[in-house]
Amino acid sequence: MTDIRSFEGSYEARFGDYVQLLKPRVMSLVVFTALVGLLVAPVSLHPVEAFTAILFIALGGGASGALNMWWDADIDAVMRRTQSRPIPSGRVQPGEALAIGLALSGISVVMLALATNLIAAALLAFTIFFYVVVYSVWLKRITPQNIVIGGAAGAFPPMIGWVAATGSVSVEAFLMFMLIFMWTPPHFWALALFMKSDYGDAKVPMLTETHGRKSTRAHVWWYTLLLVPFSMALAFTSIGGPVYMLAAVILNLMFLRGAWSIWRRDEAVAEGDRYRVEKSVFRFSLLYLFLLFVALLADAALRAMGV
Repeated sequence: MTDIRSFEGSYEARFGDYVQLLKPRVMSLVVFTALVGLLVAPVSLHPVEAFTAILFIALGGGASGALNMWWDADIDAVMRRTQSRPIPSGRVQPGEALAIGLALSGISVVMLALATNLIAAALLAFTIFFYVVVYSVWLKRITPQNIVIGGAAGAFPPMIGWVAATGSVSVEAFLMFMLIFMWTPPHFWALALFMKSDYGDAKVPMLTETHGRKSTRAHVWWYTLLLVPFSMALAFTSIGGPVYMLAAVILNLMFLRGAWSIWRRDEAVAEGDRYRVEKSVFRFSLLYLFLLFVALLADAALRAMGV
C-alpha cells in the first residue's frame, strides 16, 4: 500500500482540484435524480426553494465524496482507475479533504432543514453517514456485498428530493429508491469484470476477487432480473404513465439481454475481445437509469399539461 505521507508535497491546490474532490460525476447523478424526485412530487416548491434544496443535496453528495476520498486515499493510490484523484496524486492534502467534507456535511444538512423540512435534512444526514461510515469505513474492505449494501447511499437522493417537496415518504419515493438500489450491483459488477486487477491489487473484496468471475457474471444476471419488478412497478404509481411504461419495457428488455450475454460469456472470449460486451453493458446501464428518470419527468410534464 502507498504510504499516505507520500501525498505530502509543495503543490498548491487549484479550485478544480477541490471540485474533483467532490466527485462531480457522482454528484451529477445525485443532482439529477434528486431533481426528478422533487419535480414529480405532487407538491410544488417555489423555484427558489427548489433550487436551494437541490443545491444543498448536491453539497451533501459532494461532502460524501470528499470524506470517501479522504478515507480511501491509500487504496486509491494503488488502483489505476483512481490514482489521478486529488489526494493520491498529491494535489490535495488528506487533512484538507477531511475538513472540507465535514464542513460541507454540516452546512448541507442544516441549510436543507432551513430551506425545506427536518425529515429531508435527516435523510440527507443519514445518507452521508451511510456512505462514509457504513459503506466506506466498514463494509467496503470486509465484504463482497459492499456494493449491494453501499448502493443504498446512491439511492437516497430521489427520496430526499421527494421528501423536500412533500415532507413525507411514500410508495413512489420508495420505488425510486429501490430502482437505484437494485441497479447499482449489476452496474458496478459489470465495471469490475473489465477493471481486472484493480480491486485485487488494492485488496478490496469485490465479488470478482472473492467469488470469481463466473460467479460475478451470474450475479449480474440475477440482480438485473431482480431490478425489473421494481422498475416496472413505478409505471403503476401516481408518477408513472405511458412514457415511463414504454421506456421501462424497452430498457429492461435491453438490460436483461446484456446481462444474459455477460452471464453466458466465456472468460477467454471476453479477454480476447477486451471485454467488449461487459463495457457495452456498463455504458448502457448508465443510459438505462438516466432514461427511466427522464421518462418520469416526461409523464409529469404531460400531466401538468392535462394530457
